[in-house]
Amino acid sequence: MLSGLARDGGLYVPEAVPQIGAGEIAGLAGLSYGEAAFCLMRPFIGDCFSDTRFRDIIARAYHGFSHNAVCPISQLGRNEFLLELFHGPTLAFKDVAMQLIGQMFEVVLWRRGQRATIVGATSGDTGSAAIEAFRGLDAVDVFILYPHGRVSEVQRRQMTTPSEANVHAIAVEGDFDDCQALVKAMFNDFGFRDEVALAGVNSINWARVMAQIVYYFTAAVSLGAPHRAVSFSVSTGNFGDIFAGYMAKRMGLPINRLVIATNQNDILHRMAETGVYARGTVVPSMSPSMDIQVSSNFERLLFDLDDREGAAVAQQMEEFAATGRFALSQGAQARLHEEFDSSRVSEQETLSAIRVAAEQSARLVCPHTAVGLWAAIERRDDPAVPMVVLGTAHPAKFPDAVEQATGQRPELPARMADLYDRPERVSVVANDLTAVEALIRRERRP
Repeated sequence: MLSGLARDGGLYVPEAVPQIGAGEIAGLAGLSYGEAAFCLMRPFIGDCFSDTRFRDIIARAYHGFSHNAVCPISQLGRNEFLLELFHGPTLAFKDVAMQLIGQMFEVVLWRRGQRATIVGATSGDTGSAAIEAFRGLDAVDVFILYPHGRVSEVQRRQMTTPSEANVHAIAVEGDFDDCQALVKAMFNDFGFRDEVALAGVNSINWARVMAQIVYYFTAAVSLGAPHRAVSFSVSTGNFGDIFAGYMAKRMGLPINRLVIATNQNDILHRMAETGVYARGTVVPSMSPSMDIQVSSNFERLLFDLDDREGAAVAQQMEEFAATGRFALSQGAQARLHEEFDSSRVSEQETLSAIRVAAEQSARLVCPHTAVGLWAAIERRDDPAVPMVVLGTAHPAKFPDAVEQATGQRPELPARMADLYDRPERVSVVANDLTAVEALIRRERRP
């Protein structure tokens, strides 16, 4: 958890996937979200935390959510549902995992008497969620890299307006993939990594995925699991959120289909269609958190598709780094299609989905959620199987797109009403590893 990325550049995955039986799944019905989270995450954490301590961590993580259910589900249409993941402090699904990680970090660092420097890359929501989770903590300094001019104003201000001395927003002159590459390069610079006690909270951190598994179970159980299967449509850029759904299925949750919903930055859809994972050029969109052409968590799925052969995955990732592409084997592609569908959603289709949700369900949705809605319509196979679309952010985080589609401008919650008036604090830095490392050395607290 503390290291995030392994020293050889690979990602951590569990040695074995815990199995949750049908009786245990049925037993989740009626539990609070916190109790369900304890039951589902407990098998992953070993002896890192006592049961009492872990329950306390979970309770503190979700105390600040604005809905008692934490991740409630609402109906959009006939057998179509919205999983509302935006009731946390920064109005995005990243809060569900990040608030938990913040509490876990605090406990472990205090217990060890250590400090950590957290560095993360964000296409919009991860950064604000990380800053919110770690702001003001004595044992942690947080540096978040985001692409300069390529996030929404609300996303930017959520990162640049916190005044605590331990949090720092860094606007990199590049795109998200550049930010992500800088973070990986820092982790691979072992001298710098050890000097500043580097830790990562991007979705490369397994704890992020672990926390996201929970809401797949709670949503499915509320719709009748384990006695009926459920499908999910997930807007995704870095593949972390939908990989959590895949892990939930591997744990025993009866998921019928997982729909990979991409915007015009469609590396994952092209991969699913052709079997070739090929980097393209990032094209800015109205769903900027998905403006990604290198999906880090796909490497975790690739490990399973390659029969958990780490050497094979390493070879493919080296080929990708050198050439910008690699091809799945026929067997891997067949296994992929057994688990996933995919869809590419255009900008016009995104606007249409926002408008349809407003007209037919009286719901305003953010453009990322709209991508998932449109993909759900395109890839729905059995209407008798409930389809759950993950609502990834509050519409007020992307008011321009929502207003363009519906004529309605969503308002921020009252607790954030003064966001546009708060002073900003940000460092603009070139896309250069030496410059970013120098800034972190200068600004981190000893």
